[in-house]
Amino acid sequence: MATAMTPSESGSVQCPVCFKAFNEATINGHLDMCLLKSVADSSLSTKHVNEPPLKKCRTSTEAAPPPPSVDKSAASASFVAGPQSPALFSMFETNKCKASVQSERDGLHSTPQKGVGNKRNVPSGAEPEPAGPESKASGSDRKTFQPLFTIDKPLAELLRPNTLDEYFGQSKVVGEETLLRSLLDSQEIMSLILWGPPGCGKTTLAHIIASTSKKKGTARFVSLSATSASVSDVREVIKQAQNELRLCKRKTILFIDEIHRFNKSQQDTFLPHVECGTVTLIGATTENPSFQVNAALLSRCRVLVLEKLSVEAMFSILERAVATLGIKVLEEEQANHDDQGQSDGREPKIFIEQKALDTVAYLCDGDARVGLNSLQLAVQAQVNSAQTGPSRQNGSVEILVKEEHIKEGLQRSHILYDKAGEEHYNCISAFHKSMRGSDENASLYWLGRMLEGGEDPLYVARRLVRFASEDVGLADAAALPQAVSTFQACHFIGMPECEVILAQCAVYMARAPKSAQIYQAYANVKTCLRTHKGPLPPVPLHLRNAPTRLMKQLGYAKGYKYNPAFSSPVEQEYLPKELQGTNFFSWVPSDPSK
Repeated sequence: MATAMTPSESGSVQCPVCFKAFNEATINGHLDMCLLKSVADSSLSTKHVNEPPLKKCRTSTEAAPPPPSVDKSAASASFVAGPQSPALFSMFETNKCKASVQSERDGLHSTPQKGVGNKRNVPSGAEPEPAGPESKASGSDRKTFQPLFTIDKPLAELLRPNTLDEYFGQSKVVGEETLLRSLLDSQEIMSLILWGPPGCGKTTLAHIIASTSKKKGTARFVSLSATSASVSDVREVIKQAQNELRLCKRKTILFIDEIHRFNKSQQDTFLPHVECGTVTLIGATTENPSFQVNAALLSRCRVLVLEKLSVEAMFSILERAVATLGIKVLEEEQANHDDQGQSDGREPKIFIEQKALDTVAYLCDGDARVGLNSLQLAVQAQVNSAQTGPSRQNGSVEILVKEEHIKEGLQRSHILYDKAGEEHYNCISAFHKSMRGSDENASLYWLGRMLEGGEDPLYVARRLVRFASEDVGLADAAALPQAVSTFQACHFIGMPECEVILAQCAVYMARAPKSAQIYQAYANVKTCLRTHKGPLPPVPLHLRNAPTRLMKQLGYAKGYKYNPAFSSPVEQEYLPKELQGTNFFSWVPSDPSK
């Protein structure tokens, strides 16, 4: 082994790579060139090798001490300058000596090879050193599990589609014959606002556009979330987009998740840059863009409405998930048999009932994220419980995910309801119109949708009070006291006890006769006042109050007939002179244009 020389009295220093002597003034410059040349030679020599040679561990008990004739500095220099020096300086090499690692999505159920990832080389045919006391047990005495989800990411993120062929449930928007599909295929991306409920595929569609753009190199994709990004972040992205467009002639697609979280002034930042084409904006929102997105920005984008995923679409998504994870789906008759299949003894064999998948598809309420993550939770819980449970005689482990496991994870149906969003107003509108249409079953359903979604029961009670006068009115004079009593009862006892009280009042209102005369007559009064031309007519003198002598002298209350003083009806005008004879119950507003 070559030994390294220490600096001599003349000031010469030996290069630890090529072993040539240089003076102290030139050794640093030479060392840089020598290291680069060594790394380049190492890259050529290891071109067809899976991994570079690993550095020998200094603390290994098998390493022999340096010979007595060599001092410590020489031994250290010889270790550095030995045949493993290219591995030592591999840090200067960019992406050449990294071990090839499969992507997370392609390696969900792959078995790691023996010895991969160890910090030292394992001789051929030799077993790696035991990592702890548990590894000393033989394979027949213990169960070896390969975790189903070894990556700390939700299943919905791991299985996010990369192409439109894997994108289910939005055929009306990105189907084969749609305009958007043809534009995406030709990479003519316009500014878009993706509006839809949670879990319907808004973010996934944006990532598919990004993936296609990256493969073809037609655009640069930047993703931000309005929940954490600021205006300065947006301006920095826009500045980079301007440089990309000027220098590389490449467009920038900017995806803003939850764009409704930006206020109107923050949204104004996008206006000039979307207008001139510096960036192509793709915004995703669960709120109605008519209310939450700036009108000027809305006019520069096309709104795509993504619908809640159907049960059929959820079936397709779940089938793709279990196929990717290597889980076998059992029909009901197969699930009753004890022997579902043979496991390899190292990984658990996982089965799932068809009924369990059906339960996920029906209870996730069209939310793919909830469905996939619920499936992940149920399967992972069974895998973890099987690790501590008894195994079969041949050491194999078989896991069956049943319908009750799925229901236990979901607890209840996932209900889309936002007390401050559009769904709040949609449900209360449906509730009100169902009672107006005397449909008691629909009234109960929409009431349940609101209460199970977390709606304030007092808000519903107040709407019932309003309904009692607006839609029932004089047709049933007891409706208003019924509604007021319902509000007081809900205020006294609260949820969940007051839900049956609200249900009783809702059914009463649905079954009650309807009359909108009061509502319509008062609406005519408001229209009459708002459309009156000129000053409003004065109150007639005989209807005015006259508490003082001066008012009486001015004619206030003069000629007023006190009705209780007459035994028969009194003919007396109570409307202003201009409106005498008007019947607001049948009054039709005149055309203001005439």
